[in-house]
Amino acid sequence: MSELKKKINYTVVCINEFANKFHITSKEAFMYLYDHAGIEFIKENYDIEHTLSIDDAVEDLVIVCRNNGGSY
Repeated sequence: MSELKKKINYTVVCINEFANKFHITSKEAFMYLYDHAGIEFIKENYDIEHTLSIDDAVEDLVIVCRNNGGSY
């Protein structure tokens, strides 16, 4: 599997797990993460984040988004 495909798959998993945690749709999770720098965070920090558990990655996304005006 190519590196790009791995990053895309990981991003999708993070979005879906974020959605599950907050009981929102995947689309709502994507838009929230996009608007509050979560998607950018995943892209920039993939090398480190993908070595963590998904729960830890979702918690990191919560922190990043709250620091960028998010409410979840």
